[in-house]
Amino acid sequence: MSRGAWLIVLSATAGGLSGCSIAVPMATEPSAMWNGARVTTDVTGAIPKSPPKLSRALDPEDQRRAIAAMGAALDPQGSGASVKWDNPQTGAKGSFTPIGQPYPLEGMICRAFHADIAVNETQESLQGAACREKTAEWALTEVKLLKKG
Repeated sequence: MSRGAWLIVLSATAGGLSGCSIAVPMATEPSAMWNGARVTTDVTGAIPKSPPKLSRALDPEDQRRAIAAMGAALDPQGSGASVKWDNPQTGAKGSFTPIGQPYPLEGMICRAFHADIAVNETQESLQGAACREKTAEWALTEVKLLKKG
């Protein structure tokens, strides 16, 4: 076998045994292309993580009011005091108290909080954190139930 042929066989064998792979993105449906720009999608089969919720006991309007109070409490320009909220139609109520100072994370501003929520006979004490971009609304990043009564 000539030296050139031997190098080709050796290279092919080494490449096959190296365990390397090449991933080629492929559009599986027509909507993956738009105006000639490729839209990337997660094809790994991973289940996207949904954002945490404050409490299962809150209806959508309670949740909206609670998140608005959370935003006021966590505002870095605010006083750092607790902010209360309520919904007279459902009887739900609660408060948010910022914990510590705001901190940067991945281009966002974040802040930890303590929350108390009361819906009917259920009372919950929560601890969590929320983040926002400069002009966006606060979004929960984590919520942990401390006590339920």
